[in-house]
Amino acid sequence: MMIASVENPSNAVEWILAEMMKNPAILQKAVEEIDHIVGKERLVQEADIPHLNYLKACIREAFRLHPFDPFNPPHVAMEDTSVGGYFIPKGSHVLLSRLGLGRNPDVWHEPLEFKPERHLDGGRSELVLAEPDMRFITFSAGRRGCIAQTLGTAMTVMLLARLLQGFSWSMSHNLSLIDLVESDKSLCLAKPLVLQAEPRLPFYMYPA
Repeated sequence: MMIASVENPSNAVEWILAEMMKNPAILQKAVEEIDHIVGKERLVQEADIPHLNYLKACIREAFRLHPFDPFNPPHVAMEDTSVGGYFIPKGSHVLLSRLGLGRNPDVWHEPLEFKPERHLDGGRSELVLAEPDMRFITFSAGRRGCIAQTLGTAMTVMLLARLLQGFSWSMSHNLSLIDLVESDKSLCLAKPLVLQAEPRLPFYMYPA
């Protein structure tokens, strides 16, 4: 729980910022939502999370397109069963591909494109990061799902929200140098994202 609470949120937020640099309209929309819901006279709080649906849509899209791990932890079939037309005998070790689910063209239109709006189509009043339908994997599901779903949601949303609320982000070098390529050893960015941050809130909002 301790490792995942650091790695997963930081990986998702780095990918989101990289995608936003490539598509400033997404960045602007997320910042405008924070300014509208929270304003600039106080910092984002956990109580604001239910109202930041576009921000959470950005996070869901990062979980879908850029998962931290390629596979879920293995599970063992307790009995013979069939899933999606495939027979799975009892005792089989089953691995779920996070990449395969999140980038499945039969489920997602233009699966390789970063489009947060696709998660807002359901018309739900409050968007959550969990994905019970397993169209992609966030905190897993079932009896062995992640026990820290609430903690993971709070840490990820607060990290991204505070970064976007507190600073204006720009490239300190050529925008074309942002390369959305995964590392050979993990699914993190192959090259660390380097951005320039400028304070955008009143000076007294920043601790000395």
